[in-house]
Amino acid sequence: MVFNFRVFKKCSPNGKISLYMAKRDFVDHVVGVEPIEGVIVIEEDYKDRRIFAQIICSFRYGREEDEMMGLNFQKELCLGSVQVYPPPEKQNTSKLQDRLIRKMGPNSYPFTFVLPTSAPASVTIQQGSDEDGQPCGVTYFVKIFAGESEVDRTHKRSTIALGVRKVQYAPSKQGRQPCTVVRKDFMLSPGDLELEVTLDKQLYHHGEKIAVNVCIRNNSNKVVKKIKAMVQQGVDVVLFQNGQYRTSVASIETQEGCPIQPGSSLQKIIYLIPLLSSNKERRGIALDGQLKRQDTNLASTTLLASPEDRDPFGIIVSYAVKVKLYLGALGGELAAELPFVLMHPKPGREKKMIHADSQAEVEMFRQDTVDNEVDAY
Repeated sequence: MVFNFRVFKKCSPNGKISLYMAKRDFVDHVVGVEPIEGVIVIEEDYKDRRIFAQIICSFRYGREEDEMMGLNFQKELCLGSVQVYPPPEKQNTSKLQDRLIRKMGPNSYPFTFVLPTSAPASVTIQQGSDEDGQPCGVTYFVKIFAGESEVDRTHKRSTIALGVRKVQYAPSKQGRQPCTVVRKDFMLSPGDLELEVTLDKQLYHHGEKIAVNVCIRNNSNKVVKKIKAMVQQGVDVVLFQNGQYRTSVASIETQEGCPIQPGSSLQKIIYLIPLLSSNKERRGIALDGQLKRQDTNLASTTLLASPEDRDPFGIIVSYAVKVKLYLGALGGELAAELPFVLMHPKPGREKKMIHADSQAEVEMFRQDTVDNEVDAY
């Protein structure tokens, strides 16, 4: 039986160096990150040079079109650097790397990076329809280049940059069911208004319907005229002290069951589905890190082992359901919030064994000319 596995390939513009990687998504398990593994193939007439591999985290925190007079809103951090050729004497390789080396021949050399757990997740901030240039967010790419040292200025003709992502998947266990009760008293008025909000669970997958159970007990002499429920996406750009903002990504406003008169109550379930398709034109929405040729979705919740693990160049994403009761101009409003987790489920396990008769399905990436910028994605 022949097993197929997918391999991503990208060559330098001069064709002297080729990069092979089995995947571009690397999972952050909170306690550790999957190693980034690959193999490079060097042409025989290029073996008089040193070849280096680096994993770069690029953080853009301002619009490219606003850059002028040397001002730059992008920082690139090298999170790992190794000399691939000449190779070190001893090097541990995975089964996938061993198989690729056997198939690609004696001019193949492996490399491995291990990202720190504090490294930020891949996130892209959606641009407005009138904006051009690179979007704000956190991106990663593997950089392969020829040079005298790892800090040497690289030449485009002998450089490869392939975009990768650091992703998180949903935990296997549900947390505690979210529930909250808020009350509001009124000056010079007896009694209070009580709002109880409960979600059917804490963890939701992208595209899943969120059931919001709303229970209203009106023990005041005010009248509830309208109910609004929404899903709010919270974005925290850690670099800035005031870099927190919220955006509604799904909302429903209803007067069903209203007005709720004094002494009466109402219980109902409101369904919300936060989707990117409903927010395509909304600027500032956080999306999962995007690669070329791939669609994306709303950003997943960022899971941290502890609040102190926040990287200063990261973007923290969170979600909450907010329910508001409108009481008219004089009565004001009553609001309740419940945080929840929105993520992708873990994909099915890949085959652990790469067999001797495996066949690699290679996906090629466009080569750049010497005059163009290096295409990282």
